[in-house]
Amino acid sequence: MTKPTIRVLVVEDDPVAADAHVLYVNRVPGFETTATAHTAAEARRALDRAPVDLILLDLNLPDGHGLALARTLRAAGHRADVIAVTSARDLAVVREGVSLGVVQYVLKPFTFATLRDRLTRYAEFRAAAGEATGQDEVDRALATLRAPAPAALPKGLSGPTLERVTRTLQDAAPDGLTAAATADTTGLSRITARRYLEHLVTTGRAARSPQYGHVGRPELIYRWLAGA
Repeated sequence: MTKPTIRVLVVEDDPVAADAHVLYVNRVPGFETTATAHTAAEARRALDRAPVDLILLDLNLPDGHGLALARTLRAAGHRADVIAVTSARDLAVVREGVSLGVVQYVLKPFTFATLRDRLTRYAEFRAAAGEATGQDEVDRALATLRAPAPAALPKGLSGPTLERVTRTLQDAAPDGLTAAATADTTGLSRITARRYLEHLVTTGRAARSPQYGHVGRPELIYRWLAGA
């Protein structure tokens, strides 16, 4: 028997990021984006027109906080699950979201692989049916929503420094930065900055391209990928 398609509403105020999220969702088997909204008001109207199973919800919307929208939707009888997409790292917000039906949090910036993993786990959780035989089975069902431990960074790279380089590159969008400019901004050596930039390229969060017009070898420009 074919499993029903999981209908998704993408709520994201940045049109470029919204388009990227739609592409990401539609690349995952069993999921389909049925509507896109850039504000909380648009999201409410979309749900009034047609229900969905899952909302991919940006928490920073121009007309209100995403959790306020989730609370309003619950009060109106909408029962769609929510995956929150946010740059916020406040654990109090995470706890509040759980009470409002947020089943997963995806921190920006993220790659397609990260969202695919979350959606796949959500689909497995949603597919669980019948009566549990005991506590172990309940625990296994809930465990499907939990992400695995993050992959270790390559030797010599650290999480805090990667975060600093990531934010520096994001702030330079869409123009991008050279390794030298990144080093100047972050206080790293040029070689170290390049290692982190190359890691971002390898993991699909940045792209590099040559910059011509200078004498000698062209410089490499690193640009953050919108929606990554």
